[in-house]
Amino acid sequence: MDNNTAGSGSFKGGLGGLFGGGAPEYTNTELAGVPLTGMSPLSPYLNVDPRYLVQDTDEFILPTGANKTRGRFELAFFTIGGSCITGAAFGTLNGLRMGLKETRDMTWSKPRNVQILNLVTRQGASWANTLGSVALLYSVFGVAIEKARGAEDDLNTITAGTLTGMMYKSTSGLKGVARGGLAGLVLSGLYALYNNWDHLKGTTPSRY
Repeated sequence: MDNNTAGSGSFKGGLGGLFGGGAPEYTNTELAGVPLTGMSPLSPYLNVDPRYLVQDTDEFILPTGANKTRGRFELAFFTIGGSCITGAAFGTLNGLRMGLKETRDMTWSKPRNVQILNLVTRQGASWANTLGSVALLYSVFGVAIEKARGAEDDLNTITAGTLTGMMYKSTSGLKGVARGGLAGLVLSGLYALYNNWDHLKGTTPSRY
């Protein structure tokens, strides 16, 4: 009798599996270890408490001893390149303005176009060289000061800005050096103030 019952169950299971209408049968012992969705905080897929999967830390891995923010050496390339591009764009617009102003009495012809193009090229290259040189000096001083002090703070920014102004105007005499240093001090001070504006207002900064 028992053998017939077992054979009947196997036959039903086989037909059910064949036609897709049957379901596998499990014992109470097998079902005891399966968590019920909605009744337990455990995940039905991982059998892990989902609360342990919530990460409050950053989702990226940093090398040992690395900082979350990029150092001055990494930012130097962006600073120099961005300054050159900005200077070239500003010089191009300035050269176009000067060319149109100087040739306003001329009719549209090839000589006028050539003169305007020369001014655009000359002004773009000049401003790109100027801002690129300033950015290069600032980056060199910033990296050197950071390595010497072993720290990165606003003092490095202000000092690098002041030395950059003094070095850029070093061929203009003592008064030129003083004016360049003062200009660098003011600009770098304003930049440091802008970076710490959120801290001064008592709010959490949104950038790293």
